[in-house]
Amino acid sequence: MGLKRKQTIAHWIATIILTLYCLIAIFLIGNLILSSFKTKTDLVYNTFGFPKIFTLDNYRKVFLEDGFIRYFYNSIIITSLSIISLLFVSSMTAYGIARYKFRYKSVVEMYFLLGLMFPIQIAILPIFIILRSLHLINTYWGMILLYTANMPFPVFIFSQFFRDLPTALHESAIMDGAGEFRIFRQIMMPLSKPVIFTVALISFVQIWNDFYLPLVFLSRKTVRTVTLGIYHYLSNFLAYWNYVFAAASAALIPIIIVFFIFSDQIIAGLVTGSLKE
Repeated sequence: MGLKRKQTIAHWIATIILTLYCLIAIFLIGNLILSSFKTKTDLVYNTFGFPKIFTLDNYRKVFLEDGFIRYFYNSIIITSLSIISLLFVSSMTAYGIARYKFRYKSVVEMYFLLGLMFPIQIAILPIFIILRSLHLINTYWGMILLYTANMPFPVFIFSQFFRDLPTALHESAIMDGAGEFRIFRQIMMPLSKPVIFTVALISFVQIWNDFYLPLVFLSRKTVRTVTLGIYHYLSNFLAYWNYVFAAASAALIPIIIVFFIFSDQIIAGLVTGSLKE
């Protein structure tokens, strides 16, 4: 009885903390969106209230005059192609690690685990030299290559899922004459849809919101991403702070839409592998 009561108390404490966190997050996001429709004067004297006069001048300036729509296009191209490439490469890598026995398998697993421990910033100089020698600075393909190489977390998630799948699935497919690639494409990947959605969403948020890599490798205005566009206004915040709210609100919309559409798949992916047969 004592243990059950402690679990109940811990449950209520966690619920209260998470509820407060959600309310604070909703308030901040709501204020961000409302502020994007305010004039600069209204922001000064009415920081947390509803706009006295709704205006679209901030969005008109950001998208039509400053070319923010181009930054949106760049971010969409880089993010979508990076996610497709990352899912393809990491899922195949994880499948080989999880389902096959080979020499130095433990070394390969440790290599990817170490990738979770060290940030990319410690290797930014050699990466820059390599991309410059390949003429991939200020290009979509250079950024896609960098994000595709960020495989440790997706490989870890996929390998845990593939490792938990029954061996009988693979053996029965081989007995039916299916090749390895056909087994992977027609059996393993359809089963891993929840994991695919989870990895894709996490990668989407990371790549879409990434600031450091675009700052280093994308100096031309024509290839800037959304985060670099927001930074352009933040660099002179006092002069452009009404535009900051409009740009940040616009950048937030795709993330909110993706979360609402794929929320069920995300939850299913997070619990996949935690239940054993």
